[in-house]
Amino acid sequence: MKYNFDEVVNRKGTSCVKHDMLNPVFGSDDLLPMWVADMDFKTPDFVMDAIRERCRHEVLGYTFAPESYICAVVNWFQSHYGIQAKWSQMHFIPGIVQGIAFVLQAFTKPGDNVLLTTPVYPPFLNVPHRSGRHFVSNSLKTVNGRFVIDFEDFEAKAQLCKVLILANPHNPGGTVWNADELREIARICAKYHVLVIADEIHADLTLPGFHHTSFATVSAAAADNSITFFAPSKTFNMAGLGSSVCYVPDKDVRRHFFNYLDANELSLGNLFAYVGAEAAFRYGEEWRLQLLDYLAENVDFAVEYIAEHSPKIVAMRPEASFLLWLDFRAFKLPHEELVNTLVHDAKVGLNSGLDYGQDGEGFMRLNFGCPRSTLTEGLRRICNVLK
Repeated sequence: MKYNFDEVVNRKGTSCVKHDMLNPVFGSDDLLPMWVADMDFKTPDFVMDAIRERCRHEVLGYTFAPESYICAVVNWFQSHYGIQAKWSQMHFIPGIVQGIAFVLQAFTKPGDNVLLTTPVYPPFLNVPHRSGRHFVSNSLKTVNGRFVIDFEDFEAKAQLCKVLILANPHNPGGTVWNADELREIARICAKYHVLVIADEIHADLTLPGFHHTSFATVSAAAADNSITFFAPSKTFNMAGLGSSVCYVPDKDVRRHFFNYLDANELSLGNLFAYVGAEAAFRYGEEWRLQLLDYLAENVDFAVEYIAEHSPKIVAMRPEASFLLWLDFRAFKLPHEELVNTLVHDAKVGLNSGLDYGQDGEGFMRLNFGCPRSTLTEGLRRICNVLK
C-alpha cells in the first residue's frame, strides 16, 4: 500500500496542542504551527482500525496488558534494537516524560544534580527543576554539522551528578550517537555511579543512511547502569494514547524502579494504549519505512530551500526524527526580537531555542513532520521576512 503523506489534515478544534494552543503560547491564532513534536500526518490506518474494532465491544472496563501486546513489544525490541529482552525486564509507562520524573523520584532526592547535554528537549530541564533537583549542563559542540560531546567537560560534570538524562537520538539536533560515543558515556557514568536515563523515543525515526544504537547494548557498563525508554508515539503519530515502555536489564536497578512503579499504582495502561501500540508494532513497518523516505525528502528540500533563499540561516541536518535545528545567529538579532519577528512578521510558530537551555540562544526548532506544501509555506514565510 502506498501511503499519502502529502494530504493536508485540518487539526483545528480537536484539542490539539500544536494548533489549538497557538494563542495561549504565542499570543496569536494566525500562525502556521511548526512547533510541538507531533506530525501532521494521519495516525496510520492499522492503528485506527484496531481502536475502532475494539470499540465494537461496547464495554470499556478495567484492562491489563494482553499477551498479544507483550509479544508485539518484545518482537519489536528484538528486530529493531537487537535487544533479546524478556517482558519481566520491561514495564509499561504512561509516557516517557512521566517515566523520567518517576526515575528521579525513585533514585534521587531534592537537591541532587542531574546531568544534561544541552541544548536539549525542554522537559529534561523542567522536570528536575520542578521536582527540586538541579540540572548541570554539558554544552554540546558542533563539528562537521552534527553535535558531539565534550567528554572532558562531561566527565568533570558527571562527578557532581546522580543521574544523566540522555536523548538518543538527540532532540533537537537529530544527532544519532554512535556506539563509541555511547560506550564512553557508559564508562564515565559507571565510574562515577551516575545512573543513565536513555530516552530513545526517536529511535524508530532514524533516517535512511544512519543506524540507531540502543544505549543498553553497547557494553556491560551500559546495561548494568541504565533505564531506557521507548514509545511508538512519535513514529506512528499517536502521542495522545500515552503508551510507552521502559527496559531495565540490571536486576537491582530493575527491582528498585519496578517496586516504586508498582507501589504508586503505575503498572497498568489504558485500554487504547495497549491496543494502539500493539497494532503499531505488529503492522507498522511498511508505513514506517515510507514515512522515513518522505521525511528524508523533506530534509533535503528544507536544507536546499534555506541555502538558496536565506543562506545566513544554518540548518543542522538531522540524522533522525522530523525536527530541524536552525541557527539564526548570523542575523545578530537579540533572541526576543528573533522570536517576535518569526511570530508577528513571518506568522510561523517555532520552538524558541532558549527553551532548550542557554546554549539555544539564537536558535529555533522547526517541525518538518508535515506535508511538503506546509513545509514549503513555512520556509517561504521565514526566508522572506529575513531577507
